Amino acid sequence: QVQLVESGGGLVQPGGSLRLSCTTSGIIYSLFTMSWYRQAPGKERALVAQITWDGKTNYVDSTWGRFSISSDQDKRTVDLQMEGLEAEDTAVYYCSAKGKRTGYEYWGQGTQVTVSS
Repeated sequence: QVQLVESGGGLVQPGGSLRLSCTTSGIIYSLFTMSWYRQAPGKERALVAQITWDGKTNYVDSTWGRFSISSDQDKRTVDLQMEGLEAEDTAVYYCSAKGKRTGYEYWGQGTQVTVSS
């Protein structure tokens, strides 16, 4: 059974940093693409960053150079390091695991990130 549990969200001032972590279970990493998404109030859920089992990463333009996604397959975690946070980064952040063969996407419950002074 696949389970994804996000942690690390909170309130941070503009320019600050946060590290989100997604603890996974039931994942065979070579069969999934792991991603972080976010959903801001009144907006649709949107991709933030992706990582494959062999370490290839992909970022959306708005987070390029500020966010970094990584995975530790021994610890079974997928992290999102966020630097230079802006008010526009305020959102609920979700971890996802999408099966390469099935296309089915699993989701965590989300963690709130609020950037405010």
